[in-house]
Amino acid sequence: MDFNSKYGKCPIYYTISKIQGKWKWAILYKLYKSKVIRYNKLWNDLKPIAHRTLSKQLKELESDGLVHREQYNEVPPRVEYSLTNDGQTLSPILELMSDWGSERINSDIK
Repeated sequence: MDFNSKYGKCPIYYTISKIQGKWKWAILYKLYKSKVIRYNKLWNDLKPIAHRTLSKQLKELESDGLVHREQYNEVPPRVEYSLTNDGQTLSPILELMSDWGSERINSDIK
C-alpha cells in the first residue's frame, strides 16, 4: 500500500513519515548547528545512541533527501554529513523546538 492510499494527502502524516524515529530530530539539529559533521563526532555528541541506530537513521534521512553524505577515499576513511537544501528547510522548526525546550527544561528537572 502506498502512502497516499494509506494516509491520503495529509501533510502532517507525510512530514512525520520522513522524520519519525527517536533520534532523527536530534541528528537533524546537530547537523543544522554544525553545518558539516563527521560520523564519529556526531556519534559522540549523541551518546547513548548505538552505532547501528545512528547509521540506520542517517541512511533513512539520506534516502529521504534531508541529509547529504560525503565520503572521502582517504586512509583512514572520512565521512561527513550535512543537511541538504530540503533538510535546511526544517531549520525554523528545529530552532522553535530548541527554544521551546530551553524555556522549559529547568522547570521539568526535579
